[in-house]
Amino acid sequence: MPARHVSRVRALYRRILLLHRVLPPDLKALGDQYMKDEFRRHKTVGSDEAERFLQEWEAYAAVLWQQANENRHNSTEKACFGISLPEERLNDFRDEQIGQLQELMQEATKPNRQFSITESRKPKF
Repeated sequence: MPARHVSRVRALYRRILLLHRVLPPDLKALGDQYMKDEFRRHKTVGSDEAERFLQEWEAYAAVLWQQANENRHNSTEKACFGISLPEERLNDFRDEQIGQLQELMQEATKPNRQFSITESRKPKF
């Protein structure tokens, strides 16, 4: 694997982890874990698939960056993240990918979140 490719992957990985910091805590945890799993899963793919993989994650990072900036400027409204996935795009996915999307959707829409964040009223010294 060329050093330039490894550098590109690492930079993108770090950028996405930084961008995830603006997400609500439970979405951040879900996003971080999903991203780590996906990058690990694609570690040994061929160069064509690796290029498509990186392009999709770069597009995700660009959208998340844009949404983070919009949310920062619209502080009076509830933060909004994500985009709709057009139905015709689903035809490009393999059955395994459709299954992963379904699992991700179920995890993201669970009524009882795995993580609960409570605010402490005690002063921290």
